[in-house]
Amino acid sequence: MANPTVNVYIDGFNLYYGKLKGQPYKWLNLQGLFEDLMPGYEVKRVKYFTARVKARSDDPQAPARQSAYLRALATLPKVTIHYGQYTVHNVRMALSDTNAVPRTVEVIKTEEKGSDVNLAAHLMMDAFRNDADVYLVVSNDSDLTEPLRMTKSLLGKHIGIAKTYEKVSKSLLRCKPDFIRDIRVGAIQANQFPDVLRLIGKKVCMGSGCCPVLVR
Repeated sequence: MANPTVNVYIDGFNLYYGKLKGQPYKWLNLQGLFEDLMPGYEVKRVKYFTARVKARSDDPQAPARQSAYLRALATLPKVTIHYGQYTVHNVRMALSDTNAVPRTVEVIKTEEKGSDVNLAAHLMMDAFRNDADVYLVVSNDSDLTEPLRMTKSLLGKHIGIAKTYEKVSKSLLRCKPDFIRDIRVGAIQANQFPDVLRLIGKKVCMGSGCCPVLVR
């Protein structure tokens, strides 16, 4: 008897800030990770929702690092990448000290827009067309509460949440997920890309000197 299928929907920035920032394990093979975290299931699709970052004065190499990682993800046959928008702009914000002079300060504000909407749209469309047996959302964003609730209560699908933070959002828990998965550090460590990938298109080439080198 065939194993039940699972689709995985990853909020890329939520996963990064919740699990990977400040850690040495950012070169993460997402397909391998969720195949390890979902034993007994066939991982059918892994959909990764992100936005292209922009260079900042304090981190001018961020776009190059992200581009290298996205190219690595593109070698995985079950992974697709879906883009929102990333904006960087200066805004003035009030200081918490009401006695401070001046009362406001100019800061650099970064915003990632569209990924939560894109994730919700793909989740519900896939569930509507009965694309998998189980739908696993990798996020702690309470904005996804309603699409998760509708996927379970209106479309009658099994849903799960993979924890990007220590505590799952109370709002998401109200959707009554069928299960919650911990993203274990050991599983993250065990599913790192090799330090160097040699690529031909989207295929991994293990030979030497025959194609471009992708370096972390």
